[in-house]
Amino acid sequence: MNATHQIEHAAARWLVRREQPEWSATDQAELDAWLDQSMGHKAAFWRLEQGWAASARLAALRGGEPVRSITRAWRSAVPTAIAACLALAVLAFGLRADFGPDGPRAVAPLKVATAVGQHRQLRLADGSVLTINTASALRAAVDKRNRQVWLDQGEAYFEIAHDPRHPFVILAGDRKITVLGTRFSVRRDGGMITVSVVEGRVRVEEASGESRGAAAVLTAGDIAISQGRSTLLADRSTQQVEDTLSWRRGMLTFDRVTIAEAAAEFNRYNRRQIRIADPAVASIRIGGAFEATNVEAFARLLQTAFGLQVIEEEGAITVKS
Repeated sequence: MNATHQIEHAAARWLVRREQPEWSATDQAELDAWLDQSMGHKAAFWRLEQGWAASARLAALRGGEPVRSITRAWRSAVPTAIAACLALAVLAFGLRADFGPDGPRAVAPLKVATAVGQHRQLRLADGSVLTINTASALRAAVDKRNRQVWLDQGEAYFEIAHDPRHPFVILAGDRKITVLGTRFSVRRDGGMITVSVVEGRVRVEEASGESRGAAAVLTAGDIAISQGRSTLLADRSTQQVEDTLSWRRGMLTFDRVTIAEAAAEFNRYNRRQIRIADPAVASIRIGGAFEATNVEAFARLLQTAFGLQVIEEEGAITVKS
C-alpha cells in the first residue's frame, strides 16, 4: 500500500470514528493534531468528509436511495478499500433510523462535538446549516418531516431552511426554541440560555410545555436570556447582535465590557486561561475586536493600554495592577 492509500485509509478511519456516539473533545483534539501534520491529511479527510455529508443526507431522506446504491456510487469514486470503510459508515448511519415500507420513520440524533477553540459547520438534510462554536456539543435529528436539535453544551449559530409545515425546534436546557426559517444563535451556559436573533422570528418557551410563563417572540436584534422561570428580553440593533456572533469569523468583539467579562470570553476559546488577580483590574471597561485564539496578544494590549502587569505561566496568564 503506497503512502497516498495509507493516508486515505487513516482519513476514513477518523471519519467513521468521529460519527460515533462516544466521540469526545479529546478525540477531536487528536484528529486536529493528525490534520495539522500535513496538507495531504487535510485534503484526504476533507474529500471524504464531503462525500460523507452527501451520503448522510441521502440516508436521512424518506424513500431515498437505498444504502446499497449509495455504496455503489462510492465505489466508483474512491479506491475499493476506502469505499469499504465508507460503506460501513453509511450503513451505520442508515441503521440509526427505524425503517418502514416507505423509508425511515424517524432519524436518531447525529452527535456533534467541538474542542476548545474549534468551529465546525454542519449542513442538515433539510438544507439548514449549523455553525458550532468552541467546546460545544449537540444532537441533530432532521429529515424531511421532523426537525429537532438538542444543544447539550456551548453555542451554535443556526441558518434554518424555510419550511412552514415543519417547524425547526431546538431544545436547550429547560427552554424550547421554535422557528420556521431564520438566522439566530443559541448559547447554553449551564442553566442560562441566551438566544440572539439576526433575522426572522423565534419563539422561546419552557421545554416542559407547562404554562407557567408566556412564550417570548423574538425578532431581528432581540436577545433573550433565560434562567429558571425568568426570561429577560433586550432590544439591540442587528449590528450589535452580529458583533456578538463575530466568533464565526474567529474574532471576539467587545463594546464597553469589563476586563473580567472579556477574559471569561477568551477562556472559552483557549486552553491557556486568563486570570484577573484583583477587582480593580476586573472592573476596567474595554472595547474592540480581537482574535479569539490569540490570548497572548490580548494580554499584551492590556499591558500597553492600561499599564497592567502580565505574568505568563504555563497554562495561564495572570493580569494585575
